[in-house]
Amino acid sequence: MPTATSTKQTLRDVALAGKRVLIRVDFNVPQDASGRITDDTRIRESLPTIQYAIQQGAKVILMSHLGRPKGGPDPTVRLDPIAKRLGELLHRPVQKADDCVGPAVTTHVQRLNAGDVLVLENVRFHVEEERNDPAFAKALASLGDLYVNDAFGSAHRAHASTAGVAHYLPAVAGLLLEKEIRFFEQLLNHPAKPFIAILGGAKVSDKIGVITNLLERVDGMLIGGAMAYTFLKAQGVAVGTSKAEEDKVIVAKALLAKAAAKPCALQLPADHVITTDLNHPRARQITSDAAIPDGWLGVDIGPKTRAAFLRALATAKLVVWNGPVGVCEVPPFSEGTRALAQCLSDRAEQITTVIGGGDTGAALAHLGLAARMAHVSTGGGASLEYLEGKVLPGIAALQDR
Repeated sequence: MPTATSTKQTLRDVALAGKRVLIRVDFNVPQDASGRITDDTRIRESLPTIQYAIQQGAKVILMSHLGRPKGGPDPTVRLDPIAKRLGELLHRPVQKADDCVGPAVTTHVQRLNAGDVLVLENVRFHVEEERNDPAFAKALASLGDLYVNDAFGSAHRAHASTAGVAHYLPAVAGLLLEKEIRFFEQLLNHPAKPFIAILGGAKVSDKIGVITNLLERVDGMLIGGAMAYTFLKAQGVAVGTSKAEEDKVIVAKALLAKAAAKPCALQLPADHVITTDLNHPRARQITSDAAIPDGWLGVDIGPKTRAAFLRALATAKLVVWNGPVGVCEVPPFSEGTRALAQCLSDRAEQITTVIGGGDTGAALAHLGLAARMAHVSTGGGASLEYLEGKVLPGIAALQDR
C-alpha cells in the first residue's frame, strides 16, 4: 500500500451527520440483453464510501451515468437494476428516483432521513451533462449540502456531475477515489525501484503520452499486444497482416529513439504466436524470431518473449500494467497475458502491481488473479490520462487539504 497522502480532502475530513451528501459514483456496469448485470465490480467498489456516509448519519444521494443514451431517456440504460443490486449488497432498502433533477426529485430528497440511500436516474438522459452545462450542474448541486466524487472512471471527463457540481458545493474525494489518487501519485512521484511498465493493447496512439511520461520514470518497459507491431514495423521488421498503425510508425520511431537515450530498457517481442484466422485458433504457429510472415497475424507474445519479460519482472519492486499482451479474449492467445499475471501473482508479497483498469483488469478478473494485485484501477481511460501526467478535471475540482 502506498505511503503517499492524497492532496485532496476526503469525506473523512468533513462532518456528514444530517447532511445531504451528493456522491458521484461509477455505476456504468456491463449488462446483458435482458438488463442483467454481468459484472458488479464497480458497484462493489463504491460500497466503502456509501457505507461510511450511512454510518455517519448522512442522507446519501447517488448519481451516475450508464451507457451512451442519445440525449434523452432510454429504458435499456435506466438505473433501476443497479439500485436493486446496490440494495442487495448493502442489505438495506435503496430508493430510486425517476429523474436526476426537477421538482419531483427535489421533493424526494427532502423526504430522506439520515441513513437513507437514493439513486438518481442516469445523468446522461440530459444532454447538458456531457456539455458541463452550468444550470444543470447547479440543479444537481441543489440536491446536496456536500459533493463527493468517488467515480475515478469518469474523473477524466469535465462533465456536470463530475466537475461542474464542485463549483456550487464543498467538494471532496470518496474513499475509492482517494485510493486511486494515492496509488497513482506514489507510482508517478515516489516509485519503488526497480519500476517496470507493461504496456499492451491495440493502439500506439492510445499510449503515446503514457510511454513518453513513463520513459522518464521506469527502469524497464515491456511492450506487447497489437501496439508492438507498430514498433516492430518502425524497426523495419516484417509484421505480416498484424494490426500495425501505419500513420504512427514515425511516432513509434521517435519513441524508440527517446527510449534508447534513457537508462530505461525497452523490450519488444522477440517471437510471436501467429495465426491466419482469429476464428480458427487451432491454425497457429510460433515464429522463430521477431518477423511475422506474409499472410499471418500476430496474436500473442511467443515463448522467448515470455521468458524475457518474466526475467525483467524477477527483480521488480513496482509494476504498472496497462493493456493485455495478446488477444486474450481468445483462450489460445491468452497465454502471454496469463504468464505475466501468474508471475505477478506469485510475487505479490515482493511486488506492488498497479493494473490500469479496462481490458487488463477484465483479463485478470477472468484469469482469477485480480485479487492478488495491489490495486486494480476502476478507470481505464482515467488511468491512462493519469499515467500521461494529465490533470483530471474531476480530481482538480476537489478541495485541497
